[in-house]
Amino acid sequence: MVTEEEVTAALKEVYDPEIGINIVDLGLIYETKIEEEDRVKIKMTLTVPGCPLAQMLVEQARQAVAGIPGVKDAQVELVWDPPWTPDRMSKELRRF
Repeated sequence: MVTEEEVTAALKEVYDPEIGINIVDLGLIYETKIEEEDRVKIKMTLTVPGCPLAQMLVEQARQAVAGIPGVKDAQVELVWDPPWTPDRMSKELRRF
């Protein structure tokens, strides 16, 4: 069975190329849900709606999770509500 920790670890390997921070610590992951038969659904956002790398980041997140042994399917939904703010970043990043 796939765990939340495995999903988070996989998503931490995906970096926003413009900022150089992984998408988990940046606060772009709003929700991860592991459903029956190890199907994973993720809701994520971006720092700005017009990001030219949107599709690339979504696909990289999907591929990272799909690569976890045992995952049968990975889906990433791009959402804009609530809007991203720096307050969503990890506590470690907000210190800088």
